[in-house]
Amino acid sequence: MLDLILCVDDDPITLMLCKKVIIKATFSNEIITAQNGEEALLFFNKIKYTKTESRLKKHPELIFLDLNMPVMGGWEFLDIFNTVDYSEFNAIKVVVLSSTIDPKDLEKAKTYPMVIDFLSKPITTSMLEYLKNKV
Repeated sequence: MLDLILCVDDDPITLMLCKKVIIKATFSNEIITAQNGEEALLFFNKIKYTKTESRLKKHPELIFLDLNMPVMGGWEFLDIFNTVDYSEFNAIKVVVLSSTIDPKDLEKAKTYPMVIDFLSKPITTSMLEYLKNKV
């Protein structure tokens, strides 16, 4: 079981479903959410810049990331998260969860070292069982 997961999606129903399925599958102790890539980066910035508490603050072991979101989408998030500024979070794995079936998106996702899989929404307990072996 993972300690903490971050779900990044602009749809509140998708986020609620994600939480319910993760809890039901006992896949993680805690689930936090962000409504877009910018919110997710703000979360990581808060960890980075809270100097005295940064070692005490836990960070997610896994991120479920949507691609198409307002403000900052998944690709833009990955471009920034993959820079040296966020290198302390290199060990965090990312699973792209998208409703797209474009093969170009799948190929693009493979270019990011932290992306371990590209799965279609909605998240299911069988997906989580499958991911247990990859995380």
